[in-house]
Amino acid sequence: MTVENISLIRLSAGYLLFLIPLGIMLWYGVGLVGRTIAAVLRMTVQLLFVGFYLQVVFEADNAWFTVAWLFVMMFVADISIIRHCELRVRRFGLPLFGALVAGTALPLFYLVGVILTEPGLLEAQYVIPIGGMILGNCLRADVIGVAGFYHSVRKNERSFLLSLAYGASLQEAIRPHFREAFRAALLPTITSMSTIGLVSLPGMMTGVILGGADPMTAIRYQIAIMIAIFTGTSITVFLAVFFTVGSCFDSYGVPDKNIFVS
Repeated sequence: MTVENISLIRLSAGYLLFLIPLGIMLWYGVGLVGRTIAAVLRMTVQLLFVGFYLQVVFEADNAWFTVAWLFVMMFVADISIIRHCELRVRRFGLPLFGALVAGTALPLFYLVGVILTEPGLLEAQYVIPIGGMILGNCLRADVIGVAGFYHSVRKNERSFLLSLAYGASLQEAIRPHFREAFRAALLPTITSMSTIGLVSLPGMMTGVILGGADPMTAIRYQIAIMIAIFTGTSITVFLAVFFTVGSCFDSYGVPDKNIFVS
């Protein structure tokens, strides 16, 4: 079984589908037409660039190229998280990058090195796609978790300071805010796991089936990647808060308002 190639002409025809959501936006004055078109153009250019680059990386199968690309992916994710959370890069750039490295690398190399036996630990064909799936989910979870935590502390600053005034330590005061942010960050993945296979056939499983493998092999891959994704998102959100709390609160536990861009 081989994967059918999509010609450029047929792919171009696929863009006509965008006329439906764009028409709805225009009809109801949603105001996202410009952003949508820009996003589609960026998606196309970025994926074409990545496609050409990955062809070179897969053919070379060089460990240095693989690691370098993983770090580029993590750097872009890091900046994206900070921008969406409206936080300052200087304060959050390095800690969040460290959290992403830990949350991506640990489940990635455990999956490739322990659960899978055939590929090498840094074989590009496995490491980059699997790392990208884990990292993409870590990015989404961090945006929800980190933004939720710091904006919750900011929004409920009076009650937060009151708990400190009554003798709570910083860790005790932030616990309810972290608990809710952590819960919100993990809930999408938990929901996805609870409905997977019944509501949707996810990306990893679909890709393995299209690649010619039997459904049971695809299911095993999907189970493994979902475990890795959930573990990675948990580690990343926890470390993102853990690494940044020390520099975002003063010695009295008062939150620093200068961590926000606006």
